[in-house]
Amino acid sequence: MKEETRWPAWLKKRLSPGEEVKRMKEMLSGVDTVCESSLCPNLNECYSRRFATFLILGSHCTRSCGFCSVEKGVPKEIDLKEPARIAEIVDKIGLKYAVITSVTRDDLKDGGASQFAKVVRAIKRSRKDIRIEVLVPDFKADIKAIRKVIKPVPDIFGHNIETIARLYPVARNGADYKRSLGVLSCAKEIAGPILTKSGIMLGLGETKEEVIDLMKDIRSTGCDILTIGQYLRPRQSNMPVVRFLKSGEFDLYRDIGLKLGFKFVSSGPFVRSSYFAEEAYRECVRNPSEARDSICGIMMLASF
Repeated sequence: MKEETRWPAWLKKRLSPGEEVKRMKEMLSGVDTVCESSLCPNLNECYSRRFATFLILGSHCTRSCGFCSVEKGVPKEIDLKEPARIAEIVDKIGLKYAVITSVTRDDLKDGGASQFAKVVRAIKRSRKDIRIEVLVPDFKADIKAIRKVIKPVPDIFGHNIETIARLYPVARNGADYKRSLGVLSCAKEIAGPILTKSGIMLGLGETKEEVIDLMKDIRSTGCDILTIGQYLRPRQSNMPVVRFLKSGEFDLYRDIGLKLGFKFVSSGPFVRSSYFAEEAYRECVRNPSEARDSICGIMMLASF
């Protein structure tokens, strides 16, 4: 498909003051964050709010998704000190909500699930009042691995479907659409009251009908929370942007998602899986019926 090269005027981010971002980067030295590894456009904004998404299990991924800027290659051995180091930094920053994600580690027997569990436990020992969200790879749909991650009871279990089934061969090399849906279904069945969450990105060449079918498939797993954002090409080596969506389209998909039964939908050009994750969780838990619209409105405003 033809590449879209002209960025719309409304697709701009307000930059946050540099000093707070600099201090945050200093406090995060010694650990990886997906904020920096994925070249996230929200980095300055999130760092200025003292929020970050931790990237565990190293900085090299065993897969080569077309949309992702995380380094590919042979990963290093698991860092046994990583859980304690992350817990120490979480406490140092004073986080009350932590998001933990990872590269995909197909080289490990459990895909790195044990490390997720260790990190969650270490953080909980360090801060009793904290809420924790995990965003996991597919673990090749290994039920034992999913159970390992859920056992220390994170507050949200997330796995991103990312895009429509038709685009998986190009966008998610090594992944499988039905397998990823199976991860969400399995987690919901095992997790009970724990919220499940998924995210998708638009602008890779999908049609409106395909997006709605995708949302229906995700909702069919029992998934509670959905995030919808605009794909932005992080590097020239990544997949091109086929189309920049208009803001009204994000509103439309949010409304459709709520009608499908999601407890919470965040939809906007700069929305990412962990963008305003704490506020979304708290609103959803405190008053689910009102959270659907109120926090989505906050996020839409923050996107521009």
